[in-house]
Amino acid sequence: MKNALFALVIALITVSCTPIFDGDYNQSNSNSTSCDCSGNSSSGSGSWKPNTSEQNQSIEEQLANLSDHVHKTWGDKEFLEAGKHRYVKYLDGYRTRAHIDFDKGKVYISTVSQYQPKETLKKAIIGTLLMPSDPSHVDLFSDKSIPLRGRPFLLGQIKDQENKDIEWPWRAGKYADYLIEHKLQSKTIKNGKAYYVEISMVDDHLEQREFQYADLIKKASNEYDISIDLIYAIIQTESSFNPYAVSHAGAYGLMQVIPKTAGADVFKLVKNKSGIPTKEYLFNPANNIDTGTAYFYILKNRYLRDITHATNKHYSMVSAYNGGSGGVFSTFDPSKTKAINEINSLQPSQLYWALTNKHPKAEARRYLEKVLKFQKEFNEKA
Repeated sequence: MKNALFALVIALITVSCTPIFDGDYNQSNSNSTSCDCSGNSSSGSGSWKPNTSEQNQSIEEQLANLSDHVHKTWGDKEFLEAGKHRYVKYLDGYRTRAHIDFDKGKVYISTVSQYQPKETLKKAIIGTLLMPSDPSHVDLFSDKSIPLRGRPFLLGQIKDQENKDIEWPWRAGKYADYLIEHKLQSKTIKNGKAYYVEISMVDDHLEQREFQYADLIKKASNEYDISIDLIYAIIQTESSFNPYAVSHAGAYGLMQVIPKTAGADVFKLVKNKSGIPTKEYLFNPANNIDTGTAYFYILKNRYLRDITHATNKHYSMVSAYNGGSGGVFSTFDPSKTKAINEINSLQPSQLYWALTNKHPKAEARRYLEKVLKFQKEFNEKA
């Protein structure tokens, strides 16, 4: 699977593309920071619709509301919320929780319900195993149920007790019964007893997720003339190919797009649309990859277009995706013009050293190193 994926994807790098817009458009938001981007296109319709108050809430407010419920039900020590590399979904009045740790390759289904806990766990296990590939159908910020529709996101990433893929409700139910009979555990927490099961993902679960998005990455690479290995490395860095990823910075999805910065830029400069993308729009993997890649096109052809050396521009684009183009420039001089002149006077190794040692944001210093490491790994495996 791994070799086939990388052979397919790397072959696509040679496909030519036509830029979607000219680099000389007008807009002056060169200091827009987009630690995780954003964008727009045709939005997929979800099975749940946020009410007006939910739509007007920031991600910080939604996470705060969720936090209140979770702390009351689970206690402070057991508090857990969704993140960039971690899926967390609460159900059943916040008494039941599904947690996927994508870095460790582990799935934990837990409940503090004292009424028929096994039946409650079974329902949650089935819902998690069959949760949809499109996160725009799932409300992570409430205890609403998970709609079972389309291809399961975890298909191929978990095998049942017979080493079979889990695609249908009957098989998911059979595996849930097995887990509850043979793997059920319990522990005492502040507010009572928690019952849970732990599931190990397959060894190549990361590659299984990568394969799901190969076509979308190819399409975005061709449309915006951004290399496939860069898109791959950004997604791995930002989310470990977790389409449900969220952050307190207000970023959503695979490429961790922030609606009000990078999303607004892409809407205005690429899509010719007003406003900013919604979280439902950005949770859709196709929209998210399109938007994140379109923002790289903006960085390349607008904010950083005066950087002449190709490698220097590449390093600057990666750093700017996390810390903004303004962060790149301020590494060298408060004046954008002077900063660009200094960048153009440096060898790539010198620029790399500066961005990983002198950038004003520690996160951005580490970010460039991580992305380039994943790019190298991608090309070595291919």
